Amino acid sequence: MCGITGWVCYHGLADGSAATLRAMTTTLTPRGPDASGVWLSRQAAFGHQRLAVLDIEGGTQPMVREDVVLTYSGEIYNHHELRDELRRRGHHFTTRSDTEVVLRAYQEWGDAMADRLVGMYAFAIWDETKRHLLLVRDRLGVKPLYWSAIDGGIAFASEPKALFEHPELEPTVDTAGLREAYSLLFNTGPTLWAGVRELPPGTLLSLTPDGRRERTYWQLEVHEHTDDRDATVAKVTELLNAATRSQVEADVPLCSLLSGGLDSTVVTALAADELGQAGTTLRSYAVDYSDQAEKFTGDVLRTGHDTPFATEAGAFIGTEHDTVVLDPKLLLDPDHRAAVVACRDSPIGVGDMDTSLYLLFGRIREHSTVALSGEAADEVFAGYPWFHTPRAIEATTFPWLLVTDDEAAMPMHPDLAPVLRIGEYQADTYTDALAAVPHLPGEDAVEYRQRELQHLSLTRWLRQLLHRKDRLSMARGLEVRVPYCDHRLVEYAFSIPWQIKAFDGREKSVLRAAARGLAPESVLMRPKNHYPATHHPDYNRGLQDLARAALSGSDTLRGLVDEAKVKPVLDCAPEKLAWGHRLRLERVVDLGLWLDHHRPRITL
Repeated sequence: MCGITGWVCYHGLADGSAATLRAMTTTLTPRGPDASGVWLSRQAAFGHQRLAVLDIEGGTQPMVREDVVLTYSGEIYNHHELRDELRRRGHHFTTRSDTEVVLRAYQEWGDAMADRLVGMYAFAIWDETKRHLLLVRDRLGVKPLYWSAIDGGIAFASEPKALFEHPELEPTVDTAGLREAYSLLFNTGPTLWAGVRELPPGTLLSLTPDGRRERTYWQLEVHEHTDDRDATVAKVTELLNAATRSQVEADVPLCSLLSGGLDSTVVTALAADELGQAGTTLRSYAVDYSDQAEKFTGDVLRTGHDTPFATEAGAFIGTEHDTVVLDPKLLLDPDHRAAVVACRDSPIGVGDMDTSLYLLFGRIREHSTVALSGEAADEVFAGYPWFHTPRAIEATTFPWLLVTDDEAAMPMHPDLAPVLRIGEYQADTYTDALAAVPHLPGEDAVEYRQRELQHLSLTRWLRQLLHRKDRLSMARGLEVRVPYCDHRLVEYAFSIPWQIKAFDGREKSVLRAAARGLAPESVLMRPKNHYPATHHPDYNRGLQDLARAALSGSDTLRGLVDEAKVKPVLDCAPEKLAWGHRLRLERVVDLGLWLDHHRPRITL
């Protein structure tokens, strides 16, 4: 995995472009700590920070072959098959890297090469002869890619912070950006930052002297499902098996994130079996807090303590399992929290859960460079409560807004409400989102609604989870792979009828059936449990102190936040602080840190 950046200007590069490119590239060093490279021509500048995973010696970038230049981040899991086909077509390879496969695939098929790729990726190609820039992002949006218009062309980067090192771009937030931040709708395209756009998943952007165009090369579609229940389970087993086993290739140490839930246990079991055939024992990791065993308290997202299940699953599978135990006080450390906000480029996160994940990834990176994750199984196999509870099914809004309700929402300053009109924006966006959902003729009301919920989850909710995992892992130089995001598995599962998808009356019926023999019975039957959070009153007390300090030290923050809604939460007894109110404080603290770090120009 890596960080990419650069720009194309058809007017010609300005004086000082080499220094600008170095500055842009350097901001991405955490994403690629192993090597740095730049390439410039009369009209194009490409930068790359490398995290070496495959072909350590041969995969240096930017890669140049003849008149084509590539800066690339990601993994192509079918690169062996593509390499064989390209060799048959006359192409010669000098490395073992998937990077060279991507470059040669462009030379053979042009932008149609995107249809042939299986993996997670974001890359830019410059064709010097054609004066053609091509940006491509993977189908599910696992890897990020941002761009912004500049005079005579565009600039691009894995993260917005790199763009702001370009002399024509600055960190500016306008009304539309604040609306994105406060609404929690996870749109793809517009971003928090004025003038900065996110290339949508499954999309490529083509730039020539004649202009710019975007083309969607993949999107979720629904097809008639003819398999019965047993055949469906068998097909899911086959697809998930193939996806996981294809993702264990690495020339560096690889591990698995094992929470003790169904999703991560299945991936860990399949990966452990694949590595075991080569005589290698898989390492697995879980996270816990020093107070969790004594002070665990269930809430709207968590029903039990993860560690016993993770330990049991590791023993059942035969991994070398380790539980990283964090002191809740570490989650209050200003340096850790500032680092998290800086790597996100956004004030929107989940506070202590982001900080603990950042710390977990740091500990894992001491031993491993690549980790497998169970992310996306809930979206693919209907694991969230909102697929099953009448309140969410009958709601006329995005289902996660029922969880992140007024208690947890950012307390918006009353002067902003008539300007941002969040409620109206959410309603309009919801209508547009439903209009994009594909359906089969003759679907009954249950099937129709479940298709909507699945599409919303896969095209919006999942994207912010992938964003979170990418930013926090890459900030520690750790590559996280997500087998459940294999587009072939997602395509098949999206078309499974609801009567099969929930055949046993609970979440993830098909995945649970496919997991027989891969996980202990306790894990198979365990209800959905979200990422763990500390329940120590001292953490709540420290969080209240951080929020008070943030508000007292920033006029800008006070101009964005409704202090009247924050004060009762600050005055609440720490041991009685509800989860939603705590998340409200987390968002106030993170907003303050974001303002301090990025110092954006805010225009309303």
